[in-house]
Amino acid sequence: MARQDSWHGMVDLIERVVGEDDLLPSVVTGVRSTVREVAVLPTADIAGHTRALLAAATRALAARRGPTEAELSFVEELGSTRARQGVPIEAVLGAIHVAERAIWSRARDAAASAGIEAHVLLDARELYDDWAQAVRSRLITAHRAADTGRQTGDRDLVVLRRLLEGGSAATLAAAEAGLPAGGGLWVLVARPDDSALEQSLRDQGPVLIAHLDGLLVGVFTRAPGARAARRLGGGPAGLAGPAEPEELGTVRRLALSALTAAESTGRTGVVHVADVAVLAAVADRADLAAMLTDRHRPARAELGAHAEAVAAAVRAWLESGRDVSVAAERLFVHPNTVRNRVQRFAALTGIDPADPFGAMTAWWLCRAWLAADEDQQR
Repeated sequence: MARQDSWHGMVDLIERVVGEDDLLPSVVTGVRSTVREVAVLPTADIAGHTRALLAAATRALAARRGPTEAELSFVEELGSTRARQGVPIEAVLGAIHVAERAIWSRARDAAASAGIEAHVLLDARELYDDWAQAVRSRLITAHRAADTGRQTGDRDLVVLRRLLEGGSAATLAAAEAGLPAGGGLWVLVARPDDSALEQSLRDQGPVLIAHLDGLLVGVFTRAPGARAARRLGGGPAGLAGPAEPEELGTVRRLALSALTAAESTGRTGVVHVADVAVLAAVADRADLAAMLTDRHRPARAELGAHAEAVAAAVRAWLESGRDVSVAAERLFVHPNTVRNRVQRFAALTGIDPADPFGAMTAWWLCRAWLAADEDQQR
């Protein structure tokens, strides 16, 4: 009976850890900052698959069993999906490792205070490792099968991958794709939500387009024109260039930064990275964003249920050129409400949003708070 009670206590501990409000946002932030190939995926995608895996692992521990066929079917689907998105299997496994490390680190810290003996924690970890090994095996098999079929059937994707590797391989890939070596090349990155956009981009020619890492990536001999921008249907696309083929790996990362920056500020159309350089630099540093939010965690806690409204007001005020009337209209509140919320933010954080550097820090912090709230709501 004592051993059974100890195991129930261990299961309760794991369920509490997995259920902590900040665990999933922390894991997603860790994945996006450490696994570059996964960081390009939408936050909701990463959060959804992570949540499902955590729930499945918790159920397996509670029942002292390995993975069920239903759980393995989900894992197969995840492996196939990531392969179609062009995410390498090493990156998929790396993202899972980030989640595992977060769970067991918290479990070890909490075990002693919960009265969980070391051998019970070790038994749970060994059982989890057995479950995880079966999951990884099925994941790798499904990913390899899907990846083989994708690479065999998609010549453009294979050539695009070589082009984005840089060096002499990129020069040869450009020649194979019919892209001229001189004059510079442009890279555009967009969310693959519209087949009409893809066709419109192909009409720009000469062009090389494929779906890579969950994104629509195109390489052009000239910057896409207004027709392609109209096809975006209200959404943005990031653009960078011109550059030589050997430099396109870096240019692609800049185009992705432009897309992320455009999305964070509601811009539409084709956005060149030079037009959002500061925002792009901010969006690329998930590690600094995590430190920034950690530094101001007490202020966030003090605001409590009002934190989201305060963050939205500060962000709207800054994005409206510090015009309280415009910000108030955007938020459907009175101008004095905006003023009060901005003052409240400044008082609790010590950040002066009227200062040029303070304004950037305030915008970044509020953006991070709002993003974390959105992740929790999902």
